[in-house]
Amino acid sequence: MTAFEEMGVLPEIGKAVEEMDWSLPTDVQSEAIPMILGGGDVLMAAETGSGKTGAFCLPILQIVYETMKDIQEGKGMVKKSSGGGGKGHWKMNVYDRGDAMAIDPDGLLCQARDPQGWHGTRSNKAVCGKGKYYFEAIVTDEGLCRVGWSTEKAKLELGIDKFSFGFGGTGKKSWGKQFDSYGEAFGMNDVIGCFLNLDQSEIRWSKNGIDLGKAYDIPGHMRNEPFYAAVVLKNAEMKFNFGNQEFKHPPKDGYIGICDAPADNCISSKIVGEIKYSFLWGKGAAHMIIIRCSKQGKNKSTLTQLQKFKKYISNPEVRELLIIGGVNVREQTDVLAKGVDIVVATPGRLEDLISTGKMALHQCRFFVLDECDGLLSAGYGDLINRLHGQIPKVTNDGKRLQMIVCSATLHSFDVKKMAHCYNLRAMLQVCMVDPAVDTRWKTLHKHIRTDGVHEQDGIQVESHSAETYSEAVKILKGEYVIAALEEHKMDVALIFCRTKLDCDNLEKYLQQRGGGKYSCVCLHGDRKPQERKANLEKFKRREVKYMICTDVAARGIDISGLPYVINVTLPDEKQNYIHRIGRVGRAERMGLAISLVATCKEKVWYHSNCNTRGRGCYNTNLTDHGGCCVWYDEPKLMSDVEEHLDVTIDRIQTDMKVPINEFDGKVTYGDKRKAGGSVYKGHVDFLAPTVSELAQLEKKAQTTFIDLKYKRKFADIATQ
Repeated sequence: MTAFEEMGVLPEIGKAVEEMDWSLPTDVQSEAIPMILGGGDVLMAAETGSGKTGAFCLPILQIVYETMKDIQEGKGMVKKSSGGGGKGHWKMNVYDRGDAMAIDPDGLLCQARDPQGWHGTRSNKAVCGKGKYYFEAIVTDEGLCRVGWSTEKAKLELGIDKFSFGFGGTGKKSWGKQFDSYGEAFGMNDVIGCFLNLDQSEIRWSKNGIDLGKAYDIPGHMRNEPFYAAVVLKNAEMKFNFGNQEFKHPPKDGYIGICDAPADNCISSKIVGEIKYSFLWGKGAAHMIIIRCSKQGKNKSTLTQLQKFKKYISNPEVRELLIIGGVNVREQTDVLAKGVDIVVATPGRLEDLISTGKMALHQCRFFVLDECDGLLSAGYGDLINRLHGQIPKVTNDGKRLQMIVCSATLHSFDVKKMAHCYNLRAMLQVCMVDPAVDTRWKTLHKHIRTDGVHEQDGIQVESHSAETYSEAVKILKGEYVIAALEEHKMDVALIFCRTKLDCDNLEKYLQQRGGGKYSCVCLHGDRKPQERKANLEKFKRREVKYMICTDVAARGIDISGLPYVINVTLPDEKQNYIHRIGRVGRAERMGLAISLVATCKEKVWYHSNCNTRGRGCYNTNLTDHGGCCVWYDEPKLMSDVEEHLDVTIDRIQTDMKVPINEFDGKVTYGDKRKAGGSVYKGHVDFLAPTVSELAQLEKKAQTTFIDLKYKRKFADIATQ
């Protein structure tokens, strides 16, 4: 097994890499490859010759190939959906949608990034007979959209026939190709309420809780039809609430969420079956876009490396294409028309092909900006933003867009700004745990179970020994976790502990402190495989709020849009810190990572030479005295992490309040950024308050000078 295979790289790719005399991964490769394979976004600073091309090409090539292979072998199939009505999970139907309609795994977020055409979908269940029903649709990204109600006989393009009713963002209602003014236009962040009254056979909509009035009487030929929630999008995105969570604007007058429809008035869609989780082999649709500066030689070298990496993978074949200027465009479009998987392109020619409709972005799964600093300095920032806006953040098979940004340095202001706009890093905060200052542990120690390394040390609460403060740190960290959960109202978080025992103890502590309020599960090697799988699924389905895990157990887990990570203890290896924080803030969500760092050394278990690997071990001696404990120096580890990242991570107080920063303003973690990306205002606006203050000080100084000058003049006159 090669060193690359130990990181999860396919043996076929590992063999090719070995033939290239790459015996060991470089630093950037050892960090980026596992993260990308695990579904993460990556922002890397890497000079020429550091191996950054392999750092992103290897894992992405593997993901593309493995997906194609699964399809070929029939593994990428989804089982038929089960029938039944009532309070089952209402969602949009992945079997009943347009080609470019993307639906997230929960079935509640819909996105179509095709700017040329409309793509629709309907819910997996319908209501019929009698009753008054309601659902909400929230505009989560600008574009063109219509939302409403549809029957089975209707086309997916809502409102263009006599079997569906739609209300569009332009303020038009539609039925039977008839578009009439209704209510008012709506857009980003607006909440559209969709009302269906089967008792009185009428349909109406609301905007942000304001009733827009009756829109349609349901005609006689439709009154016995089942009605589905429906939407049609054109380069837009909407999120749905069928009543499975609290409505933004709860309906009145006897309307209920369609999720609560009685079983007798609810049926499942007839459009079911098997769907392949696959990449589309559509005309001009690529799945990985690598954009580099306009240097043909470097682009060709990237393509050459890709071809070397894929030497031993075949059946199916991964197809690549180089798109650069100075080459007959017809040759490139002919290849695109046959279907490609990976495109390496210069920005100018890429824009030409997209603007003329020769290349589509609605199936892109990976977006790579190589030499980002060079692209930005060359003036391609606006183009990159436009391209990013056209790429779906969720593909039509439920996979999320992964972003990889490479730069020679991360100190560039423009690169930092872009990283914030695309949210390629979490907001990082450190809270120092100082038992000499925070003495609450003296009253808490009787009620909290720790890892037991000090059971034979005879801890005295009034002592100032290293052992006493070490035990105090273990007690206080549980309190600090509670403080973070409460201050930020964390309804979902990934919590990292160093050992399996620490995970178990924190799980018990959260259950003891809050019962169901702090619902949580553990994920570590001592839990049985069935339990680990069940716990992970509970967390993904949000049946519990928090998952407590070790670094080893969490590798390879992809949980999109995760708003919070708490590091109860820092990892042994600085690289693992990157893997931890890389899990927050994906898919354009804001993320917050809080690390609890002790100001003093802490004695911890370290079973490196233990015959039982810690099972049933009570040897609390230090390892250099034949035991299984070491002194853990978190301040040193934190310093190593900051040096590794080349940043100084902000410190927060024990109240866990995070100050507003100049890039993001006040944010809600887990939510999307406000319209327009970052709310960063630029140098002028950022410095405006300081400039204004300086102007006032200057005015005051001048006034004081004048006053003193004339006072002295009058004083001189008076003395004469």
